[in-house]
Amino acid sequence: MKDKIIMLVEDNADDEALTIRALEKNKISNEVVVVRDGAAALDYLFGQNDHKGRDTSVLPQLVLLDLKLPKVEGLEVLRRIRADPRTKRVPVVILTSSKEERDLLDGYERGANSYIRKPVDFTEFAEAVRQLGVYWLVLNEPPPDPKRV
Repeated sequence: MKDKIIMLVEDNADDEALTIRALEKNKISNEVVVVRDGAAALDYLFGQNDHKGRDTSVLPQLVLLDLKLPKVEGLEVLRRIRADPRTKRVPVVILTSSKEERDLLDGYERGANSYIRKPVDFTEFAEAVRQLGVYWLVLNEPPPDPKRV
């Protein structure tokens, strides 16, 4: 379904594979767009550079955002998402291994909807992804598209 995209912003190939595997294990069959750095995330969202011409009216239903990213760090990606009227309502879940309290505080101050530390154990990680999927993709009622109201 084109309106049920999950965008995974993750530079670690192992964490990317684990996240995809956890989504599949939990039968979350949404299209997953993977970008591996902060600049690519912004390019995808705003239809720039390699993503020029992409239909930017089709936004992810959920962004899973790592913090420690090359090119543009995760907190800056979040700031830019929240600063733009086209993307400011897109749910962003920080999914990171960072245990820094400053990252947690900065994430919420910049508008993260949720902050989840990646569990080391795959079973715990798969369960965290399952709960994310159920909440954000099934239970959560997103705001209406302003163009349709």
